[in-house]
Amino acid sequence: MNARVEREALPRPFTVLGHALRLLREAPEALPPHRGFVLPGSAAREKHARLPPHELVAAVRAVLDPPPADSAALQARFARLGVRDHHCAAVAYVVAGLDVPPRQRTEALGLGRELARAGTTLPVVAAGVALLGRFGEAEDVETLSVLGLLRELTTPVVDALDRLDRVAAATVRLTTQVRHDALRPLVRALRAHDEEAVRDALTVLPAEPRFVPPWAARRIAEAVRLPGLLDRHRTDTALLASAGRLLVRAGSSRDRPGALLGHRDALALYDTVVDRAGLLPPTLDNHAMLLSLALDLSSGPAVLLGWAPGRREALLASLDERLARPRRSSATGAESGSGTGSGSGSESGSGEGERMRRLREGWIRRTRRRPFGPIPAGVPFRLVTVEGDPAEHVRVETRVLVDGRPLVPAHLPHGRAAGPESLLDDGGLAAGTEPHEVLLAEADCTEACCGALRVTIRREGDEVVWENWRRPDVPPGLRRAGSEPPDRRFDAVAYEAEVARAVADRRLAWPARTTARLIGAGLSEQPDLLTRWDARRGWINGDVEDPAVAVVTFSYLPGLAAGRPETAGGSLQFRWAIPDDGTPPEVQARAALERLGREDPKTYSRVCGGSREQAERLGFPWPDQE
Repeated sequence: MNARVEREALPRPFTVLGHALRLLREAPEALPPHRGFVLPGSAAREKHARLPPHELVAAVRAVLDPPPADSAALQARFARLGVRDHHCAAVAYVVAGLDVPPRQRTEALGLGRELARAGTTLPVVAAGVALLGRFGEAEDVETLSVLGLLRELTTPVVDALDRLDRVAAATVRLTTQVRHDALRPLVRALRAHDEEAVRDALTVLPAEPRFVPPWAARRIAEAVRLPGLLDRHRTDTALLASAGRLLVRAGSSRDRPGALLGHRDALALYDTVVDRAGLLPPTLDNHAMLLSLALDLSSGPAVLLGWAPGRREALLASLDERLARPRRSSATGAESGSGTGSGSGSESGSGEGERMRRLREGWIRRTRRRPFGPIPAGVPFRLVTVEGDPAEHVRVETRVLVDGRPLVPAHLPHGRAAGPESLLDDGGLAAGTEPHEVLLAEADCTEACCGALRVTIRREGDEVVWENWRRPDVPPGLRRAGSEPPDRRFDAVAYEAEVARAVADRRLAWPARTTARLIGAGLSEQPDLLTRWDARRGWINGDVEDPAVAVVTFSYLPGLAAGRPETAGGSLQFRWAIPDDGTPPEVQARAALERLGREDPKTYSRVCGGSREQAERLGFPWPDQE
């Protein structure tokens, strides 16, 4: 008997629900580990299905027609088909899409409860969970909330609870998916239904994006019923600032910007935070938060929310007025105890805090007017290059607005818009008679995993045509793609003028990134500038954290120039930072290329990766030794 069969042969004397209840009782603090409980004998770690995803879906659909009489009958069918624990998402996907006539819905509810409560295998219970998601009632929320703590059932349960009880759905998702101990106090308070503890935990949430990604920001707001909590504590500025940061994070392009679009209370939160912005102390953190909200409201995912006519524009006008007012300088130290929660670290007196303060001050100067510039009414095609708050570590992106609505979050909600380097600098959006395909956005994981949004662009007479869209081919039950974009035709003269305007605007705002692009172009023409030093070019762009710095990276491998690279010791990666000195990017790029021609770049660059042993052997300090 092989190891997998032995695991599946382990006895399960209780129902899956019974196992989950026992694991919950025995867990420290009644909380599951990260990603949830794993049942004894579960095949959760088995990686490969016997059938490709689409064939599996067809087979499961056939097994469920006609519906089984009870959980034992369904379990026998699944066993014959080879459906196992790691197929739960596909099973739930099929059941959620079954055609159930109205006259059979009461029967389907009864079957769903029987499968969820009495099922002894995870796929059977997943089928019950999906039925409860469609036909369940309030009494089923508690059962689902317990089952959602099991690793293989978390996603189907959250999907089901999203239809029945958004608070319960958010609580299950946070309970099983938060990665950092810093969020555990909030999870404990939510599960204890302790509002004061929830409020306290919210006001000290860590501000770094790695702690609160967009999905978590949305789920936190849902779990705590944030609009109501704000109404009950109208003078709590720390809570108000935390609500603003959660809104910013939910719409962040750093990761899954579509998270904001799934939040039903987003409109109420924008109204509350912006309307009460005058209560917030005039600190750098609060100023940056309000400016980030304005960027979202002008060209980000927030545009796609169901706004009443004129309301979004009114909020932008209010933010414009608020941001125009003077604020205290964070350099004076006057911001301590300002009621902004844990802040971003920019308000501290540490060296890193001072550096971040300078970065954010520069970002505010560059960005202050961008959300409020006039956009002519009725413009069908608009490009907006947006730089996010440096504390959010968001890359510069080019937002494509069609009829005033951002294209990417509408059609690839789990993706990030491409940067100006590919869309503007390299002529990606240029239209010629020869069609070419353009990558507008890529999934947050990678295109190879969950796809991208691509379009073919060509010029046809007096029009520019966008057609032949390509979106992700995602296995059923794993991702939800946005709607299919329609083909579009734009006036060619107006289109080309807008692309030219965006290119010019982008170069004026981020000269260091233009410098990096010109250096990259120069190295493409003269690759020997690096190879003569046994070096091969790597990533060349503006600094992710400091837009006033151009970065050139390269790999060093002894013997490369002679065609006999020494691979035994491994390569070294170097990073050359070139601060913007105020001269034109063309001048800075030319100076950098000339320096490469006469000086070994290893003498003025720093090791940033590769083989530590090789670095030590050649006498280069490793990053953590500096």
